Amino acid sequence: MGEQRRTDTGSVKWFVGLTFGISWLMALLFWISGIEWGSPAAFVFAVAYMLVPLICAVWVQKIIRGKPVLGPLRVSFRPDRWWLVAWLGPVALAVAAFAVALLFSGVQYAPDMSGLFERLSDMLPPEALQEMQLHMSPTVFLWMTLLQTLLAGPTINAVLAFGEELGWRGFLQKALGHLNFWKSSAVIGLIWGLWHAPLILQGHNYPNYPVVGVFMMTVWCVLLSPMFSYVTLRSGSVIPAAIMHGSLNASYGLSVMLLRGGSELLVGISGLAGFVVLLAVNLAIYLAYPETAHLAADSLLPED
Repeated sequence: MGEQRRTDTGSVKWFVGLTFGISWLMALLFWISGIEWGSPAAFVFAVAYMLVPLICAVWVQKIIRGKPVLGPLRVSFRPDRWWLVAWLGPVALAVAAFAVALLFSGVQYAPDMSGLFERLSDMLPPEALQEMQLHMSPTVFLWMTLLQTLLAGPTINAVLAFGEELGWRGFLQKALGHLNFWKSSAVIGLIWGLWHAPLILQGHNYPNYPVVGVFMMTVWCVLLSPMFSYVTLRSGSVIPAAIMHGSLNASYGLSVMLLRGGSELLVGISGLAGFVVLLAVNLAIYLAYPETAHLAADSLLPED
């Protein structure tokens, strides 16, 4: 057991060092290039950035550890009910974050989506924004957003998110197996959040608060991590984590589109409202499975 722990520690160092080194070097080159965040070129960069954990996990697993990739890193395409939970769970989180945000001072329910148009004013040309306001029914826009969320989450978004999840929940969760579920989730969440730092500083997720946003993103990832680890252990596969990640990314609009007021630090899935919801989810996981406090991070959870 002691030798295995030393081996895993070395693997973690290799994986984290390579992932941060390559990712942050890419971010530095992107910043030097002067490409504007939000442009098509920035989207291509973000996609490439998301694939780095996958590449590093495969390299360390195959070259450093000399072990197979698919089975040991829990790449299994056998669907179960946790795939459905991973798909629809983030939508429920978005709705819950929307409800919590309404409890905050200065945040109001805006069925005409005036708050959304205010947020979009920083991202869209005035002509395009005016066209949307004139010709897009709020009800139609809401249903279109929900449909897009449900379709994109488990498909294109999940494929891209798999680039991260094979690293975080596939490789790193296995390598940290000597820790218990909650300690492992916290360590992975901290690494995951800090890895985002160059993107946040460019304006991702918290465009008006890039420095504070690094702290917010790190806390958010720490709070998200148990939920992602939980579906991985319940299903025995990293695929539901990728689906949940993709669906979460697609669900953000649902959490803010009917709100007016409040900054990105306060409202939305990745704001304080989302933090409150995730704390409740983590408490629910602990109460449902108190044995997770002692369970090894790489142990599969039993079915009910």
